[in-house]
Amino acid sequence: MKKISGNIIDVIDRRIYKGEITIENGKITTIENCDDVDNVYILPGLIDAHIHIESSMLIPSEFAKLAVVHGTTATVSDPHEIANVLGVAGIDYMINDGKQVPLKFNFGCPSCVPATGFETSGASLSAKDIEKLIQRDDLSYLSEMMNFPGVIYADGEVMNKIKAAQTVNKPIDGHAPTLTGDSLIKYANAGITTDHESSTAEEAIEKIKLGIKLLIREGSAAKNFEALNGILDKFPDDVMLCSDDLHPDDLLNGHINLLIKRALDKKLDLFNVLRAATYNPVKHYKLNSGLLQIGDAADMIIIDNPYKFNVLKTYIDGELVNDAGKVNIKYKNEHLITNFNAQKITAPDLELKAKSKSAQAIGIIVGDLYTKKIIVEPLIENGLVVSDIKNDVLKIVVINRYVPAKPVIGLVKNFGIKNGAVASSVAHDSHNIIAIGANDADLLSAINKLIESKGGLVVCENNQFIELPLPVAGLMSNQNGEIVAEKYQQINNEVKRLGSKLHAPLMSMSFLALLVIPEIKIGDKGLFDVIKFEFTELFI
Repeated sequence: MKKISGNIIDVIDRRIYKGEITIENGKITTIENCDDVDNVYILPGLIDAHIHIESSMLIPSEFAKLAVVHGTTATVSDPHEIANVLGVAGIDYMINDGKQVPLKFNFGCPSCVPATGFETSGASLSAKDIEKLIQRDDLSYLSEMMNFPGVIYADGEVMNKIKAAQTVNKPIDGHAPTLTGDSLIKYANAGITTDHESSTAEEAIEKIKLGIKLLIREGSAAKNFEALNGILDKFPDDVMLCSDDLHPDDLLNGHINLLIKRALDKKLDLFNVLRAATYNPVKHYKLNSGLLQIGDAADMIIIDNPYKFNVLKTYIDGELVNDAGKVNIKYKNEHLITNFNAQKITAPDLELKAKSKSAQAIGIIVGDLYTKKIIVEPLIENGLVVSDIKNDVLKIVVINRYVPAKPVIGLVKNFGIKNGAVASSVAHDSHNIIAIGANDADLLSAINKLIESKGGLVVCENNQFIELPLPVAGLMSNQNGEIVAEKYQQINNEVKRLGSKLHAPLMSMSFLALLVIPEIKIGDKGLFDVIKFEFTELFI
């Protein structure tokens, strides 16, 4: 039995009072009013309402060691990325690893593996697969339904996946960037309950009014907090906070606690903000996380005060897992699992013959996952298109990592490097090899170094390498989070030294292969027009 006293922040009754909490066997057994308490504040642990753990490049058990320092006690986690690489075996890997540590990973059943049929993935989950998976107790919800055209046009396979979740009364997450009007009504009426893709207040409010909960996203690449935070006070019962994709260096610095700090700095209502990170996800997803009520799991954090919001201690099921930054989680997973069969390429594989003087380039938008279709005049030398450093129009390459295949080559604008190349096996959502280079020599070296390592991140300049191996599915490391964050930051800084002005160039690059976010992307089968939802030609 242990007792903890302080100023208790009751997010259910929206009040703060002095009290003492008794914990036995991981549960809160009593809460008593008490005048003589410690000068601290106690509130429920924080919850990330939508995150892909894989994007932290850490396996769940290592992710937990960083997250608990920031007061995170639970996540709503979509194992979509590893499912695209390894299918059910990948989902099981995440669940089993997560069970070895106290943090409560609430995994979902990936609904779109692959995200589209226009790229090669390592696995596929059919409606029949989903019907079986969604019945499992260790899968809490149907993960983001990215195939919104399939919902709108009532595709049989898509609708059967949704029906499977409804049959077992589990929530269905959405993914509907820029969707509006009649199409959005159809999407909502199909049973979609959340969305984390809103980038404007108008878009978010339209979705909320149709019964879709808003997840305000602030990740390493997509940052929507500034545009959407005011909705917390307008629709407090319909908002949650999430990061979606958070790289290890950013996780090292903070998590949902940073969004709370920013919201309170903007003078938003304290309880509206805190409920978005505690009460609302618990109720929506029916989580087993405690809310500081008698009989609840003792999931709580102790902070100095609500407006500084410095996390002092973190408890999960009554266990002290973080004490002033000292983490009490000892588990280490040495088991590796992957799916990587690409073969090294040669210089002629990167040659791009010019078919005209105009081409479609992928225009990166700073701070967003959206891209713009930009018409450019590529630089041509001896009949071949080469990277145009002066105009920042560079070669981008995607290569199937699951079976040997020829590279697909396109053009990207606004990546910014003036020399060198960068390659990655983190390329949403099928996670084939993606690379961008200022010249073919470094581009070839970076790609082949990545293939030799069977996954990871590589930056190359003049045949000199900095590398972060990701031996778990080519997506994650099983190493200590601080070490991974340091190496990732080293690579990120090197890409910036080479000229990129992007905040998270590696993250931005990884989403250039995501064929479900407008306007134009590139996959292992070709350049893709997301608006028309069809392949398009590079040259026009």
